[in-house]
Amino acid sequence: MSQTPASPPASERRQSVRTGVAWDGVRRLLDEPGAFDEQARIVDIGGGTGGFAVPLAELGHTVQVIDPSPDALASLDRRARERGVADRVTGQQGDLSDLPGLVDQADLVLCHGVLEMVDDPAASLAAIAGVLRPGGHLSLLVAQRHAAVVARAMAGHFQAARELLDGDSTTGSPGTTGRGGRRFTHDEVVDLLAAAGLQPASVQGVRVFADLVPGNLLDLEPGASAALVELERAVATRPEYLPLAAQLHVIARR
Repeated sequence: MSQTPASPPASERRQSVRTGVAWDGVRRLLDEPGAFDEQARIVDIGGGTGGFAVPLAELGHTVQVIDPSPDALASLDRRARERGVADRVTGQQGDLSDLPGLVDQADLVLCHGVLEMVDDPAASLAAIAGVLRPGGHLSLLVAQRHAAVVARAMAGHFQAARELLDGDSTTGSPGTTGRGGRRFTHDEVVDLLAAAGLQPASVQGVRVFADLVPGNLLDLEPGASAALVELERAVATRPEYLPLAAQLHVIARR
């Protein structure tokens, strides 16, 4: 008698909803004919415990994770060994400011959820451009301002939403700083990339609906997580939904 395959744990289902669209974008880039050698040199800045790094290593690429947390790097090492890719994954303690001293040259740099926290986004992107080979790519994932305004208003934090709506022109730096770091608009991200000599090739909206759906629905309703992932994929590249996305995923080329 055949058995029904066990469904993934709730934590994995929620993670797939949050990262599925960005992962798809990175996979499409790596699968482009002639874009990379068979074994790409990938740097994952702030890659933590290896949520992207280990699967990329399983595809045959070499991945260097740079993260300030020694605990995260220890978890990365354990995960890489458990999945049999320890020879293709290395972890080094550091952050974006250490990049020039830690990386020689990369085919692809992942910078996911990091630009929000730096003091100078322009300088950080310039540092990334400096380690990318000519024709190399950056996968940039940043928090978006418009969705954050909506989220604050829906939570009843109307003054915070109003402040975030207008931004802070006194900082002299792109992006609006608030609780949890900076928030960027699409135009701010494009301008920052252009100033660093990076050309955006694609922009996707990430978590258009995911943050609005109750977590217990995804945990209890059979098939809900998979259906939500498909919905997120369907709207990711539609410009009319971009302002609703909690994050923007940009693939840029040097």
